[in-house]
Formats: sequence, C-alpha cells, structure tokens
Amino acid sequence: MRILGGLGALPGRVLRLAAWLLAGLVAIVVAVQLWYLAQVVWLKWFDPGTTSFMSEQLDRLREQDPEAQLRHRWVPYEEISPSLKRAVIAAEDANFTEHDGIDWDAIERAYESNLKKGKVVRGGSTITMQLAKNLFLSGQRSYLRKGQELVIAYMLETVLTKRRILEIYLNVAEWGIGVFGCEAGAMHHMRTSCARLTPAQAARMAAMLPRPRFYDRNRGSAALARRAGIVQRWMWDAVPPR
Repeated sequence: MRILGGLGALPGRVLRLAAWLLAGLVAIVVAVQLWYLAQVVWLKWFDPGTTSFMSEQLDRLREQDPEAQLRHRWVPYEEISPSLKRAVIAAEDANFTEHDGIDWDAIERAYESNLKKGKVVRGGSTITMQLAKNLFLSGQRSYLRKGQELVIAYMLETVLTKRRILEIYLNVAEWGIGVFGCEAGAMHHMRTSCARLTPAQAARMAAMLPRPRFYDRNRGSAALARRAGIVQRWMWDAVPPR
C-alpha cells in the first residue's frame, strides 16, 4: 500500500516540477527581453561603438590576419548626405516612415517571391529589423532568432525616433570587407565623405547593401550598375525623417 501511495504522489510532484521549470524559463525569457530593452533605451542617448555583427566580422577577418581592424567612423545624422538617406530608404525599405518596425506586406511579397523561385531571394526585412539583427544578434538563421529580431524591432520603434533609427543604421551598416558605416563606406568606394555624396554615388552605395562584400570584390558588376540605376530613379520619392 505504501508503494502504491508513493506512486500515486508522483504525478503531483512531476506537475510541480514542470511548473517550476516553466516559471524559470519564463523568468529567463523576461530577463533577456529586459536586457535588450535596456540596451535600446541606452541607444536613445549614446552611439554604439560596435555591434554584434561588426564583432562577428572582425573575428572572421582575424582568422586570416590577427592584426585586422575594421574601418568605421561615426558621423551625426545632419552630416550624412540627404541623397544617401533617400537612396537607402528607396532601396531597403520604401515604407520606412510609415510602418512600426515590421512591414507585413513586404514580408508577404518576399514569401511569395521566394516560393516562386524555389529559394530565398528576398527577405522582406525593414531597416529597423536589419538594425535589430546587426546590433544584437548573430548571423545564424533560425525561427527563434527571427522572432527575437521582430521583438527588438518593436522595441527600437517604441523607444527611438525614425531619425535616430536611420542615423544608427547608416552608421553601422556593412559597406564592404571590414568596412562599416556610411562615412567609411563613402571613403572606401567614392573617395569622399558621406556628406558630399552625389545622387549617383549615393544610389550606388545603397545598391551595395544587400551584398556589400560581394560588390566590394566586384565593383564593375553589371548587376550593381543596373540596381544603382533603379535606386536613383526611385530615391526621389523617398522622404527621410528630419
């Protein structure tokens, strides 16, 4: 009888243990989100010196050259060419000023396009989503990482202005092998500061964003020239935040 009584108590113990484990898991998830939120709030007043993606790329470069350094220099929003702001919005996120961090229509269009092609050719990520990934997450693709990216994107949109989001994005985006930010990118590709970029130069830089390392190695690419021409036509409809 004692044995039977002990066995009868097992389900209750298992349920209590499961409840404690679930509570612990929820606490960990909440703590992680609060940590991300604190980092986002910090960005309201302070510029990030580096990002998760920049650190990841530096580690890769140092596998080949232990002395490798990234090229990166922060510039304030008002010192960035209006043409570059327009071009990047036109190329990467035409609805940037209208959505709340996630453009569900763009994601649906990307899904349909990828389904037709039978492979991933479009991502549907907004500027805010790209910034969330670059700032805090790894480059590994998974549903868990994508979900976290969406949560951080909402945090960025809630805490920061569109102007601040675009300022940070332009200063941390990858523009070549070990080249980050529009200032280093402009000097690397155009031999000028990002404040002095012409519309044609800005369009070309924006066109590089989907594959910056590839276009760094293939600057004469016909595909890049075509895309830059399209961006230059579209950019005049883009209105960057002031």
